[in-house]
Amino acid sequence: MEYSGLKEIRNGLVILEKVDAVYDEIVMIKIEGEPPRTGRVIQIDGDTAVVLVFEGTRGLSREDIKTRFTGRLMTMNLSEEILGRVFDGLGRPRDGLGEVYAREKRQINGQPINPAKRIYPRNYIHTGISAIDGLTTLIRGQKLPIFSADGLPHDELAAQIAANAGVTDTDNFAVVFAAMGAQYDTAEFFRKTFIESGSFQHTVMFLNLANDPPIERVATPRFALTAAEYLAYDLGYHVLVILTDMTSYAEALREISSARGEIPGRKGYPGYMYSDLASIYERAGIRKDTGGSVTQIPILTMPGEDITHPIPDLTGYITEGQIVLDRGLNHKGIYPPINVLPSLSRLMKDGIGEGFTAKEHPTLAAKLFAAYAGVSDVRSLASVIGEEDLTPDDKNLLAFGKKFEEGFIHQETFENRTLTQTLDIAQQLLIK
Repeated sequence: MEYSGLKEIRNGLVILEKVDAVYDEIVMIKIEGEPPRTGRVIQIDGDTAVVLVFEGTRGLSREDIKTRFTGRLMTMNLSEEILGRVFDGLGRPRDGLGEVYAREKRQINGQPINPAKRIYPRNYIHTGISAIDGLTTLIRGQKLPIFSADGLPHDELAAQIAANAGVTDTDNFAVVFAAMGAQYDTAEFFRKTFIESGSFQHTVMFLNLANDPPIERVATPRFALTAAEYLAYDLGYHVLVILTDMTSYAEALREISSARGEIPGRKGYPGYMYSDLASIYERAGIRKDTGGSVTQIPILTMPGEDITHPIPDLTGYITEGQIVLDRGLNHKGIYPPINVLPSLSRLMKDGIGEGFTAKEHPTLAAKLFAAYAGVSDVRSLASVIGEEDLTPDDKNLLAFGKKFEEGFIHQETFENRTLTQTLDIAQQLLIK
């Protein structure tokens, strides 16, 4: 059905009266002399529909507009040809190579995995980063976020993980990378990094840039995860999904909620943000009837470096641990500046050790954690009484902390350490 005119235009939303619409239905908005815009029905009240316009409402007029309700949900064209391609935030080709030949079209909201058909996540994904592989091991089928802040090198870390990542028992590995609200130079940095590392041919990129409509960001992670699920559950790939920056996604969600006139929750974010984030994060996993897996690394910048802010707080409830970047380590020139004490991988105990990584891995990891926790206590004491008044054991702990940060955590940008190298460094530190 096609309708003329609108009742109201409001901050990325248009409201139509006397229409026959279905929730989540895709809407095409036609403007004289302009390309059509895409919308999605996000609220229905009788014969009144509220439509979210992904390209924004700038330039729209209430009279000179025609709206067509398509009767279908938002879908994505899928085939193995998506590997090595770059798309925009709405799944449209951004690399000038034309449309993807579609073996299948799939709606972007995904299908819930039957809990009875889930396999418990085990067996690790190699990242080449000692602080992750050794102490906060990334497990296949896991969702493990990175908590960062403005000015910290989370972009470099994300690119390094994507370039280095792999599994040891198969070549069927792919990376799906989604950027939300990224600067153009940041998006180019990721694209060039993937090409130079040789990983681009098994990577799918979705780029929502800073000058793209913010409303588009609510769809970007769903397109990325639809591609990941197809590669994993239909083609048998082990897929690592990197989503950056989830803070930009949450702010777009808040903008939509405000435009709808909803009662705000904590710090103005909608009260349903927990369930909305869960609808993204819970799409990670392994199914019994397939040979693949979907693993997620969401990256978010904590507003004001506050780990209790609603975005990291709710993310921490849903996901299985976190990797925390530290400004103090960054000031010392440590890269990647991962603070291992507040970082953890809740599935690490079941995905490391004999049969998965190495027999000695759990013991070495536990000893490193214990020793570095003691370093933190001694540093606090030294700040009060001075280093010269510390006991010899305390001075040894301080020396260990320096060697641990400079020799284990720190590594060169894009250095890809094997797990054997990581465990050898850990062994040497503990002997000394």
